[in-house]
Amino acid sequence: MSDNVPFEIQEEIIKRLPIKSLIRFQLVSKAWKSLIGSSHFIADYSAPHPQLQHLLVRYDHGHTSKPIYSSVVDDHTLVNRRVSLTPPPLVNWLRDSIIIGSSHGLLCLHCFYGDDNRFGLGTRMAVIWNISIRKAIAVVVPSVPDGEIYITFTSFGVCPETSDPKILKITEIKMWSDTESVTLIPWQVEVFTVSSGVWRCPYTTNLPRKSVQFSCSQVVVDGFCYWLATDRSTIDPGFKAYNLIISFHMTSEEFTEVNLPDSLIYEGSVDYLNISNLRDSLVVLDRNTEENVCYVWSMKDDGVSKSFTKLFTIYSPDATLLSVLEFRRSGEPVIEILDNDADPRYVPYAPSLLAIYEPKSKHISNLGINGIGSFFVHSYKETLLLLDQPDFTVYDKGKGYIVKQRAEILSLLKHTNKVEMQGAHEMK
Repeated sequence: MSDNVPFEIQEEIIKRLPIKSLIRFQLVSKAWKSLIGSSHFIADYSAPHPQLQHLLVRYDHGHTSKPIYSSVVDDHTLVNRRVSLTPPPLVNWLRDSIIIGSSHGLLCLHCFYGDDNRFGLGTRMAVIWNISIRKAIAVVVPSVPDGEIYITFTSFGVCPETSDPKILKITEIKMWSDTESVTLIPWQVEVFTVSSGVWRCPYTTNLPRKSVQFSCSQVVVDGFCYWLATDRSTIDPGFKAYNLIISFHMTSEEFTEVNLPDSLIYEGSVDYLNISNLRDSLVVLDRNTEENVCYVWSMKDDGVSKSFTKLFTIYSPDATLLSVLEFRRSGEPVIEILDNDADPRYVPYAPSLLAIYEPKSKHISNLGINGIGSFFVHSYKETLLLLDQPDFTVYDKGKGYIVKQRAEILSLLKHTNKVEMQGAHEMK
């Protein structure tokens, strides 16, 4: 670009470029590299096609030991525009990982890390992955204080005010019988922010009640992280539990309880419910396995109270409805189904299908993706977040390290108390 063009005008032009072009244009000049990599540019950047949404699909094919990742453009060409993804090493090195959440174009995965992780031991590790720029960072999650009494899970979201990715670690009492003997849960909630590189206590002191048991179903919607939960103190002799939703404000870090629709409060186990994001609104998914349907409820927030309205019902007469995984930008659910003609003796090993459900016509369209095991589908938009993070960064105990082999991470986890570690170099 001509030096006669004021840099302020150049900046406005650069802001409108697609991400792939921005990555290449960092090589044009030091000024452009400094601009594109600056924190304010990364936070303010908006892609030139703000409505363009992608779907990340992860599944097991049965022929490979590692999961397969694909990206699909969420538009009318959905079926024909699937691209295979090569995850960065920090993602590939994970074993038996689960996806705990997505927010602002970032995906967060979690697993036990170490030689003994097959047995649920080892060190907890979370990896944040920017799919658009193929960059990932890893964060060591502090261990639970007493694994016999407590259990810990992690959640993820991006603060909309600061564009700072956050990982939440929540510790709860494992068995309800231990709640009376425990007066205070140590380190009940901790927050990790990428900008600081350290774990800390949340800003708020109104932590969840110790009788609340979180489920693994979580979603980020409009600046809030939501979980399905159960209040175990209300379990009656008939084993009915009070189901509810817990919300966490990503900016103020305040916890709030949200009541479910009356018909779902005592709808048996919370395991039959799920939550998702439908056009920046929270929806609750109530799957009825006997009737092979799923009811979709949408939360309305008028600023004073929150209420739920049933939007539509998902029917699958010719195939078993296994789960509702995500919603397209158009509002159509992405579902996982199993062919009714599958031999029941091999159902656990039979390939399930990814499909789109059209609520008005009740038509189901097969996407042509078959998998064995669980599908994960998450929508995302392009972002520059993590661009200013060095490649192969692993955060542990308030320090960032550069590691380029999986063995170096194992060494790091064993020797983080030493100043120098074999194969790992502390960042300056």
